[in-house]
Amino acid sequence: MSLYDRLTEDLKLAMKSRDQLRMDVIRMIKAAVLNKEVELKRDLDDAEMSRVMTTLIKQRRESVEQFEKAQRQELAAKERHEIEIIESYLPKPLSQEDLEILIISVIAETGSRSMKDMGAVMKTVMARLEGQAVDGKRVSEFVKQKLS
Repeated sequence: MSLYDRLTEDLKLAMKSRDQLRMDVIRMIKAAVLNKEVELKRDLDDAEMSRVMTTLIKQRRESVEQFEKAQRQELAAKERHEIEIIESYLPKPLSQEDLEILIISVIAETGSRSMKDMGAVMKTVMARLEGQAVDGKRVSEFVKQKLS
C-alpha cells in the first residue's frame, strides 16, 4: 500500500473514531502533498512525500520553540502531538550510531580533513540519505563534530 493510500485509509478511520486532531493532521499532510504535486505538475512518489512530511515536522518543531518562548505550553503540546502523528508515516529514522558510521565513511571516501570540506561531505551524506527521514541540522552537527 502506498503512503498516499495509507493516509486516505487512516483519514477514514480517524473520521469514524472522531479523532479530530488526527483528521486535521492527515488533511494537512494531504494538502501539502497536493500543493507540491501542483507545483511539480506530477504525482509524488513515497520518497518525495516523505520529504514533504519532513518539512512539515521541521515547521512544527520551530513552532514548538516559539510557543515555549511565549509560555504557551498547551499550543506547544499540540504541535508535539502533530509531530508524533506525522512521524508515524515516515520510515524509521537512522540511529545515531548508523548516522555516525555513514558520516565517518563519507569523510574517509572524500578525503576531507577540515571544515572547508563540510559542503562536499554534507552533499554526499544527504544524497545517500535520500528518501529517509533525517534531520539535516542533526547531520550537520555530526559532520562539524567529526571534521573539527
